Amino acid sequence: MRDTTPLDELLQDAEIAHGHLCAGQVLGVRMAMLALSRLNIVDPRGKTSPDRKRLVTFVEIDRCATDAIGVVTGCRVGKRALKLRDWGKMAATFVDLAAPLGDDAYKGLRVVALESSKGRAAELHPELPKNEQQMRAYRELPDAELFSEQWVSVPLPASEFPGYKGQRLTCDRCGEGVNFDRFTTRERERLCLSCADESQRYYQPLS
Repeated sequence: MRDTTPLDELLQDAEIAHGHLCAGQVLGVRMAMLALSRLNIVDPRGKTSPDRKRLVTFVEIDRCATDAIGVVTGCRVGKRALKLRDWGKMAATFVDLAAPLGDDAYKGLRVVALESSKGRAAELHPELPKNEQQMRAYRELPDAELFSEQWVSVPLPASEFPGYKGQRLTCDRCGEGVNFDRFTTRERERLCLSCADESQRYYQPLS
C-alpha cells in the first residue's frame, strides 16, 4: 500500500469534491493547512471535534482554491462558515471564534498567495508544462515561498455566526421572504436588497 501524507490525503478529498485536481486546488489546500497550523486548529472536520465550529473563513476569489479551502477547513456556505468576498485575489482570512478581541471582533490570519510562486515553479520544473510546473512546485515549496501572512482583526457580529437564526421578514414590494440583516427600510417600507436598488440586481425580469 502506498504511503500518503496529510497533504496527499487532503488533495484527494479536494479532487473528489471539486471534480479535478489543479494548481489552484493545491494552493488552496496548502493555504488552509498553513492557517490551521498557525491557529492551532487540529481537527476542524471531525463530527465530535471541539474545533468543528471554531472557524469562519472569508475567501477572496471564486476559483478552484475556494473549494479546496472548504474541504480542508470544513467551512461551507450553507453552514454560514464560508463567506465569499470576490475581490479576485488568491487570498483567504481564517477567523478563530475562540479568539475574541472585543467589540464583536475576532483574531484571524489572512493568507495571500505570492505572485512570485509562479516564477519559482517555472525555475524548479522548466521541463514541464505550466500547470504541471505549478502543481508540482506548490506541493514542494516551503510556505514562505508560497504565501504572505498577516494577523488581522475581523468584525463578526453574532448574526454572522454559523447557526445563527434571526427574524425572517417579507419584502413589502415583491412579497418574497428575506433573512435577517438582508433588507433595508425606506419610507416605511421594508425592502429586500433587490427591490431597494434594482440597478444592483444580478438578474432583470423579462416581462
